[in-house]
Amino acid sequence: MSMHKEADKVSTPRYKPYKGPAGGWGALISVAHFWLTSDNALKNIRTMLKTNQNGGFDCPGCAWGDSPESGMVKFCENGAKAVNWEATKRRVDPSFFARYSVSSLLEQSDYWLEYQGRLTEPMVYDAQTDRYKPIAWDDAFALIAKHLNSLPSPNMAEFYTSGRASNEAAYLYQLFVRAYGTNNFPDCSNMCHEASGVALSQSVGVGKGTVTFEDFEHADAIFVLGQNPGTNHPRMLEPLREAVKRGAQVVCVNPLKERGLERFQHPQHPLEMLSNGSEPTNTAYFRPALGGDMALLRGMAKFLLQWEREAQASNEPSVFDHTFLNEHTNGVLEYLAAIDDTSWEFIVEQSGLPLTDIELAARMYAKGKNVIMCWAMGITQHRHSVPTIQEVSNLMLLRGNIGRPGAGLCPVRGHSNVQGDRTMGINERPPAFFLDALEKRFQFKVPRENGHNVVEAIHAMLEGRAKVFIGLGGNFAQATPDSPRTFEALSNCDLTVQISTKLNRSHLAHGKEALILPCFGRTDIDIQAEGPQAVTVEDSFSMVHASNGQLKPLSAQMRSEPAILAGIANATLGKQPVDWLWLVADYSRIRDLIADTIPSFQNFNEKIKNPGGFYLGNAAGSRRWNTPSARANFKPNVLPSDLVHESVRGTGIVPDLIMQSMRSHDQYNTTIYGLDDRYRGVKGQRDVMFVNEADIIRLGFVPGQKVDIVSIWGDDITRRVKGFTLLPFDIPAGQAAAYYPEVNPLVPLESVGDGSSTPTSKFVAIKLERHAETARII
Repeated sequence: MSMHKEADKVSTPRYKPYKGPAGGWGALISVAHFWLTSDNALKNIRTMLKTNQNGGFDCPGCAWGDSPESGMVKFCENGAKAVNWEATKRRVDPSFFARYSVSSLLEQSDYWLEYQGRLTEPMVYDAQTDRYKPIAWDDAFALIAKHLNSLPSPNMAEFYTSGRASNEAAYLYQLFVRAYGTNNFPDCSNMCHEASGVALSQSVGVGKGTVTFEDFEHADAIFVLGQNPGTNHPRMLEPLREAVKRGAQVVCVNPLKERGLERFQHPQHPLEMLSNGSEPTNTAYFRPALGGDMALLRGMAKFLLQWEREAQASNEPSVFDHTFLNEHTNGVLEYLAAIDDTSWEFIVEQSGLPLTDIELAARMYAKGKNVIMCWAMGITQHRHSVPTIQEVSNLMLLRGNIGRPGAGLCPVRGHSNVQGDRTMGINERPPAFFLDALEKRFQFKVPRENGHNVVEAIHAMLEGRAKVFIGLGGNFAQATPDSPRTFEALSNCDLTVQISTKLNRSHLAHGKEALILPCFGRTDIDIQAEGPQAVTVEDSFSMVHASNGQLKPLSAQMRSEPAILAGIANATLGKQPVDWLWLVADYSRIRDLIADTIPSFQNFNEKIKNPGGFYLGNAAGSRRWNTPSARANFKPNVLPSDLVHESVRGTGIVPDLIMQSMRSHDQYNTTIYGLDDRYRGVKGQRDVMFVNEADIIRLGFVPGQKVDIVSIWGDDITRRVKGFTLLPFDIPAGQAAAYYPEVNPLVPLESVGDGSSTPTSKFVAIKLERHAETARII
């Protein structure tokens, strides 16, 4: 039992399909609930009102940009959950660890673990008692230095980064690790938008989105592909509904019917709330097969090519932007040939959509003078994600929809500074110009060999080629695929170090020696030797702004991420190549180093004084193409011959369903705020799977029955999760969806995206087997 009744409360599982809009009264009730159960309610009123405000702190949730308009409330429902979850008075201190062994904690849920509160003191694992016990900071740093300095090679250490880390922390981290001698930077980008960075770098010369927040006000067509903003980026719903209201096309492409992509009731509009009104967030909704997005996009391009030829034959205005194509692109003829080589029959079959839907989508795209295309994990977590994103770029290039107001590419990032961390150099495959800049500024030989991504790091730990793991935030053990193998990989290490705000399962998947180092969160006041400090973050629109914590830390033993990293670096390397402790006395000194070595950060310390921060700029957004051809490149990729992996086909087993993993509405990444999923009608349970009712019956089950889910893959590993309740849901036949991290054990470590190595969590071939228990939630 916990000291906190809320964590031990047993809810009666229920399922009732949700019919209301996103937002609205449900959002207000949810905000009130998480505020009141934070155990810090009075202070958190003010804290929430400082979220995303000038002089306040950046929301620790998603990376959606801030509206330039002023307003008292600039947070969404899930932002309020993130703030109250972090800004709690509940404490996980030495007395907590004295009560619980690691083995007993492993029996608790992820929700229970994080609900216990904030970590307050550095702790070291004691194998004899199977408990964590206190350790002094200097002793913790010395232990890390001993392990790192005794490794035969720096490449035997893995340095993970979560997207929560600030720019200052990320820059300090990469500088330390490269001075130590490796590029082993597995990070959360490897599991989300890695495919976007790879694809866009090859196509348009920059691995980020090309649009700004203001572009959404000028777009007359917005496509939302493989994304659920109602849960993952709720502040995006307002620009979508405003676009519909002004007559723009908003086209949603998602196999699941998600409430946020249908209607939105704005919680800050009193008349709308009182009248229980709402506004649509789309003008069309297409539901392709899982993995069928590239075929849909190729079909749209094929229609454009057909209409372009018809226009030329009849001397009508062109469908393509020939001026743009001639001045700015390379390879268009090869791409058009690839379109001609792709049959309509194959496009329809692979997309899972009728030809009439593909034509309608193409007409809506062609009608738009300024088009934005957005996408997220539903696009990036497939084997062919890189070609799919390049097909997005191809389609946009045909009509010049990159590099002009109201148009462009928009990969919507997840964690609040995941894009900034990559800008700061958290990259296992760093560009040469960045390494050259480091070498010139700091006068040490920078490692040039590519390091490990997440999947490669897990393999290295499994095989004994890596023996130290340091995690800067996050929950590596739960966020990664093939969970039992990740646990085994971490347990193989001589030392695991987790720099964390709250207790999570990664602290329980420990090496022979293990440390938990408690750090500040975004809401905490950060005071160093030279006074209060601000950190900076970068959003999905390349805006960089300052973040100032508002709450006194719960414990004097907690430290900031930069201070912890400086302590590790100082113990390991001494004052080489910089005086680490001097740097963290005043973060402006770190920002001066960033300005010296990273383009667009000149006068960094002055720029962050601007209300709202500053724009980094985007070469492709200005029609400057940092590619070998100095042009935007069409990529004539071939559609996959079969969406099902050969390692599945080779087993001879026909999948019952193809499953995707996803978040619930009471969740952010691996952080579980509660056991409900309001927009999908689920209460009090997470071990559920959403399936078309006809498929449930076809497979010999009944709605509400519990099943075991078995992954199909051509190796001798059994991947199974047990006791999942089948929920009938509006989802295309042959598909299924379930929550991660619960179904991460089903994702094979070897099933990754071509060119990105991103786990293919949105396309998992599965069989269903009967489970002994009976569910009772329908």
